[in-house]
Amino acid sequence: MAAPGPLSLNTVTVKEKWGLRECIEGCARHGIPAISPWRDVLQAMGVAEAVRAIRDAGLAVSGLCRGGMFPAMDAAGRAAAIEDNRRAIEEAHAIGAACLVMVCGGLPPGSKDLDGARGMVRDGLHAIMGDARAAGMTIALEPLHPMTCADRSVLSTLGQALDLCDELGEGSGVAVDVYHVWWDPALRSQMARAGRRIAAFHACDWKVPTVDTVFDRGLPGEGCIDIPGIRAMAEEAGYRGHVEVEILSRRWWAEDPDRVLEEIVRRHAASC
Repeated sequence: MAAPGPLSLNTVTVKEKWGLRECIEGCARHGIPAISPWRDVLQAMGVAEAVRAIRDAGLAVSGLCRGGMFPAMDAAGRAAAIEDNRRAIEEAHAIGAACLVMVCGGLPPGSKDLDGARGMVRDGLHAIMGDARAAGMTIALEPLHPMTCADRSVLSTLGQALDLCDELGEGSGVAVDVYHVWWDPALRSQMARAGRRIAAFHACDWKVPTVDTVFDRGLPGEGCIDIPGIRAMAEEAGYRGHVEVEILSRRWWAEDPDRVLEEIVRRHAASC
């Protein structure tokens, strides 16, 4: 097995106990060469201060999480989402992120119109692509497991995401999160189709049993996902970026963050 790609910490992994400054310092302390902030911790620290701290720590920024959430009940809500995504592009550009990760949004409250929600996502993405291209920022569409279709993302497969990329053109790509795509029988062919449009690679694991489909992710090696196999598909397609560990887990959030980072570094070498 080839050596794992360079490691990145997604800040949601330790979100309960550390803000962005502590995450930056933790990465430096544990030899993790890159970071991927969520917008809430970035905004809490302040973009200018975060830029300085990330630069001073010598970290790369593998991505910014997250844009998207386009569907809304009315035109005003959809317009507000588009404006928020334009701000996200500015933030991603300011911190030197490799991409802005898109969690595109689920059904508006009370709606059962899946096709309509997907149309809102398409329209929202088209509305921001000019801004993204002007900033040189890749918009990385992240398909989420179908279990999240109602409330988080109507974009459920890598094939769907790539169909949108074909339509959106220059500046669009995909974020491959193994938690969300490992089950897909078309994964190998779609990874090859993605090619160099793979803009981010997220590692975590599917535990058996999983007691919460959103907040019970495992660290790499804790579950049933063939992470090295999927990473090999990404590399065969031309991906040369970071392996970003993103853990949403009430169990791991309760642990000491330094212990979590120690485990991530150890498991990364064996399971990514």
